[in-house]
Amino acid sequence: MWLNCTIINKKGGFNMENIVEIKELTKYYGKHRGIENVSFNIEKSEIFGFIGPNGAGKSTTIRSILGLIRPDSGEAKIFGMDCIKKAPEIAKQIGYLPSEVFYYDGMKVKDLLNYSASFYKKDCKKRILELSNIMNLDLNKKIEDLSFGNKKKVGIVQGLLHSPELIILDEPTSGLDPLMQQTFFELLEEENKKGVTIFMSSHILNEVQRLCGRIAIIKNGKIIKTEKISELQGNNYKKIKLETISPLPNELVSSSNITNLSENKNNYNFIYKGDINFLISQLSKIKIKNVVIDEPDLEEIFMHYYSDKEK
Repeated sequence: MWLNCTIINKKGGFNMENIVEIKELTKYYGKHRGIENVSFNIEKSEIFGFIGPNGAGKSTTIRSILGLIRPDSGEAKIFGMDCIKKAPEIAKQIGYLPSEVFYYDGMKVKDLLNYSASFYKKDCKKRILELSNIMNLDLNKKIEDLSFGNKKKVGIVQGLLHSPELIILDEPTSGLDPLMQQTFFELLEEENKKGVTIFMSSHILNEVQRLCGRIAIIKNGKIIKTEKISELQGNNYKKIKLETISPLPNELVSSSNITNLSENKNNYNFIYKGDINFLISQLSKIKIKNVVIDEPDLEEIFMHYYSDKEK
């Protein structure tokens, strides 16, 4: 479901550079962990990524800040308004695309979109046609005849037809084929150029790497890193490929500096984080036939945080 979104200036503790502020948000489902002490901010006009595997707590965080579920503790604000106390007011002003979309089957696509547009005090007909053409969406089809991917297209058009200032996306590309994903990314980039703030959760790292300037990584319901992607990629991480005559030193293999280690007949691949001098000193103990040191991509860094050595 999508709702309208307008930037509201509020006085008080809200930093006007932040559109979303989350502080120590916690939610349990009985005895089962949802999220614990989740904290991060989303600045105006940025594309912010929220990454982690399924079950890490991404959707719970989003549903909590939208007031769809009530957190056990902590606080969250959107446009400076408390997400629980002002949930109905916030709901009228924000855009939200869930990971799965559900509509009345008997309606035609155009009727659904026109009905959605009726909630906004503007003429959205031209924008509906424009977005439908971009997304290759047939307005005359009934909802019940659409595939999951085409229903997702309806959600995308519905979310953008009123030109919102904040868009919240939960696994937005699920169901879209690669060509439509590319079209959707370009659409989001165009909206962001207009100053739109975008908050997107995903477990697909290459799309986060392409679109987002900053990310928060969530693991087992807890935020383990919030950083600019450029800094994350340049934060002393190195992708190492080695061809050796003798095995790697045990001190190096057992160190917490190495993750994602694989070996095949004295060919080693791993991610290294830490003092490069320690790595060089350890490698000097063995005979090396070839070595390649490269910058890892976001997925390889992400796996560093999810490895067994990261506690």
